[in-house]
Amino acid sequence: MNLIDKIQNRLILNNKDRLIDISKTHLQNINQWINSNKNYPKILISESDPILFLSAFVAAVTAKCPVFLCNPQWGEQEWMQVYQLVQPNLLISQGQISDYQNRLNYHHENLKDLIMIPTGGTSGNIKFAVHTWDTLTASVQGVKQYFQTSVIHSFCTLPLYHVSGLMQWMRSLLTDGEFIITSFKTVEAEDWINFNPTNYFISLVPTQLHRLLQHPSLTHWLSQFQVILLGGAPPWLDLLEQSRLHQIPLALTYGMTETASQIVTLKPSDFLQGNNSCGNILPHAKIKIYNENEEELKTNQSGIIRIKSDSLMLGYYQENFDPQLRINCFTPDDLGYWDEQGYLTLVGRQSNKIITGGENVFPSEVEMVIRSTGLVEDICVIGKPDQYWGEIVVAVYVPGFEQVSLVELQQAIIGKLSKFKHPKLWIILEQLPRNSQGKLNQKLIREFVRDYQDQ
Repeated sequence: MNLIDKIQNRLILNNKDRLIDISKTHLQNINQWINSNKNYPKILISESDPILFLSAFVAAVTAKCPVFLCNPQWGEQEWMQVYQLVQPNLLISQGQISDYQNRLNYHHENLKDLIMIPTGGTSGNIKFAVHTWDTLTASVQGVKQYFQTSVIHSFCTLPLYHVSGLMQWMRSLLTDGEFIITSFKTVEAEDWINFNPTNYFISLVPTQLHRLLQHPSLTHWLSQFQVILLGGAPPWLDLLEQSRLHQIPLALTYGMTETASQIVTLKPSDFLQGNNSCGNILPHAKIKIYNENEEELKTNQSGIIRIKSDSLMLGYYQENFDPQLRINCFTPDDLGYWDEQGYLTLVGRQSNKIITGGENVFPSEVEMVIRSTGLVEDICVIGKPDQYWGEIVVAVYVPGFEQVSLVELQQAIIGKLSKFKHPKLWIILEQLPRNSQGKLNQKLIREFVRDYQDQ
C-alpha cells in the first residue's frame, strides 16, 4: 500500500508537499532499520503538529510496522505505562526518529499492519485498541453508505492521535475528499470565518459546540456545514435546542475507539425535526440490547449494549498480542434502548450508576437537568459512599455567573427530577478537568470528592 502516491495524486490537503517530503524521509529510515534488524519495529508516534503526525503515520503504515498513536500531552506516569506495555523500538517525535535500542528476540511479524489507538487515558489506565487498515476502512465505508455520499470532505480541529481526529483523515483519504486540519483556537478566533464549509463534515465535542455558539458569526458559519458530527460526551438539552433554533446540522453519534468511531448516528434532518437520540445503526455494525440474564430485550427496554461490527477492534494490545484471537463481540459500559423506529437512546454508563436508598440514578440525566437551568457553566454528577444512603448524589459544578446561589440551583430542579435524584452535596469548582476531546477526568473528580469530606 503506497499511501504517499495516493496522497500526492489525489488528496487535497494544506501543506501536502511538506507531508510527502517528511513521509519519504521517515520511510527511508524505517526501511533501513527493518533491513538491519530483520524485524518490524514497534513505533510510537508522539507529534503535536498535525503534518508531522500524518507524515509519521503514513510512513509507518506504508512500511507495515506496528504503530502506536500517543498523546504528546501525557505526563511521566502515562509514558511509563506506555513504555512498559509496548516496549517500543522507535519513537517519532518533533519530526525525528529515535531508536530505543530495544533488541528483543521476539519478532513482530504477527504485529505487521496493526494500528494501535489509545483509549482510557482519563481513567488513568491507558489501553491501546488494536485496529487494522481493514477495520478503519470498514468504518469509512459505513459512514459513506449511511450518508449516501461518495466523497467526504473533512474540516478537522480534533487531535489526530485520537480516533475522532484520525477517522476524519481516513474518510477524506479513502474517498478522495479534501482534508483541512487546523486548531480549534483558530476557529474560535474566527480565522476561518471566510472559508465556505458547505460540502464539509466536521466533528465536534459538546463543549466546543457550546463555545462556538456564543459567537453569532460562528453560529451562522456552523449552520453552513453539510454535517456536524457531535460525540465524545453526552450533549445537554439546552445545547441541542439552541443548535436546532439556529438550524445547525447536527449528527449526534454513538461510537468509541474500540469501534473506530461512530456505529450509530442521527441524520441532521432527523435532528432538526426534534429527534435527540443517537440515531440509527450504520450498515457496517449491529447492536443488540440484553438484560443481566443474557436475555435479548425488546424495544423501549433499557439494558446492556452489545456490539458486532466490521470496524470492531481486534482486542486490546498486550505483550505477545495474537491478531488471530481477535474478538468478534464487544460489550461496552453503556446502557441504552431501541425505540420502535430503530433509534438508539443512551441511558448512561453502568459503572457510573449511583444507587442511593435502593434507587438507581444515572448521572447524565441529572447533569442534563441541571444544565438546562442555565445556572451552571459546567457540571459533573457522581456518587459518594454514604453510611445511611449507600451512596449520595454529588454535583460538582462551575457556576454560570458569580451570583448563583445554592438555593437557586436547588429550587430550579424541583419538579424536573424525582426527589431521590436531587444532589445532596453541591461542590463549586472554578473549572472541571476535561481533556482536549471534552471528556471529564472522572478519576480526578472522584478523588477530589472523596477528600472533600475532610475539609
